[in-house]
Amino acid sequence: MKVKVDAVDRFERDHRLRLPFRFGVITVTQGIQAIIRVRIALEDGRTSEGVAAEALGAKWFEKSPEFSDAQNLDQLRQALQLAIDHYTARGFDTPFGLYAGSYRQQIARGAELGLNPLVASYGPALLDRAIIDAVGKATGQSFAQMIVANVPGIAATDLTPDIEAGHLAGFLAGLKPRPTIDLRHTVGLVDPLTAAERPVSERVNDGLPETLEEVVSLYHGRYYKLKVGGDIEADLDRLTRIASVLDAAAGDYKVTFDGNEQYDDVDGIVELWRKVEETPALARMVKATLFIEQPIKRQAALSRPVTALAHYRPVIIDESDGELSTFPQALKLGYAGVSSKNCKGFYKSILNAARVAKLGPGYFMSAEDLTTQPGVSVQQDLALVSLLGLTHVERNAHHFIDGMSSASDAEQNGFVAAHPELYERQTGKPARLKVKDGALALDSLGCPGFAVGVDLDFTALRPMLDAPRERLMPAHPGGKK
Repeated sequence: MKVKVDAVDRFERDHRLRLPFRFGVITVTQGIQAIIRVRIALEDGRTSEGVAAEALGAKWFEKSPEFSDAQNLDQLRQALQLAIDHYTARGFDTPFGLYAGSYRQQIARGAELGLNPLVASYGPALLDRAIIDAVGKATGQSFAQMIVANVPGIAATDLTPDIEAGHLAGFLAGLKPRPTIDLRHTVGLVDPLTAAERPVSERVNDGLPETLEEVVSLYHGRYYKLKVGGDIEADLDRLTRIASVLDAAAGDYKVTFDGNEQYDDVDGIVELWRKVEETPALARMVKATLFIEQPIKRQAALSRPVTALAHYRPVIIDESDGELSTFPQALKLGYAGVSSKNCKGFYKSILNAARVAKLGPGYFMSAEDLTTQPGVSVQQDLALVSLLGLTHVERNAHHFIDGMSSASDAEQNGFVAAHPELYERQTGKPARLKVKDGALALDSLGCPGFAVGVDLDFTALRPMLDAPRERLMPAHPGGKK
């Protein structure tokens, strides 16, 4: 099937966090979500519309302190505008052809504008989702049905010379969506762990959990993602306090460590892990640790082997996973896994998952992505990772943001009606994710399109700010603020 991108409407929506969240070098208290609506034309003359949503996030795609947070958002808007320009210029092509045929242009033009590959990929990641949503609505097929039948035309190309056409075809045909998926709750660097760390005067009192103890008690989750900050003594202290909570109440729990690029080299994170192993209070957590997510700064993450760390636990590549060729490069350095993040592009996740399937035991894909808010963003990500067979997924934008509180009542009620097993709404409260025994029910995501099945209230959104057409000059040369 070939389609053409006729028009793209770009919107933004503000949200406030109910609790501050710190990851890496930034503590977030508010944010903006990008929402797009794409109109496509089919070769038979029909038209269809699709949507996608993703956080406009500072200091993850581009972590350089030389750029202000506002500039980080403009860089993402630039990436989206570039992708719109490239896709509309191609005319009719398969959905995957629009992505693959403009991939090198997107990366190259992004580099000319000072956009690293992770930033440059943000634009296609949004467009591709909205396009396949429109295709599914036009054909009456769900996301899973389209991928298994390869409606998008996903192909082995010179962009991925290590993936053979026969293997890719068999991999896609064998995919089957899971009916449920476990949440892996992220414990941020400033998250209160116990009631003693959350004084009455600071409590939100909105009915949602505010401490790790309360999260464990309410959601009964088995999986937790633990942020470490690069200061070994501080990390050990915090991990010990987290372990006391999980050991006491989380049952047969599992954890992953996320370094968020806080270490300069592999030696630093190896030292942390050795001290973790030497700490008696962390003995149970050590046994429960599944893998370590990129702890080394992206400038160095692919310059030296990580085998010294991989000797203890598998290591995945995340922030340095900027291009389609990155995962194979990382494998040579001792990384065993790669993250799936919709903000990096769902075609990339599918291609990397095909690589993992070919590699066999010992290699894996993890489901990450914290900032997928309830609604379009979280549903499209859940549909992707469940189709790829992943059993647990990082998830807690629903914890730091109060459900769909930034959406209109009409939109919230629409999502609750269309996905009653995924959301619930109590009188006077926003629509919230329904977590049962640490898991989410996903059957309703099999609706036509890319797992949305609801008409958004575009009248409640504001137009996206225009993207700068020129390269942004650092607001803080040398990283000074």
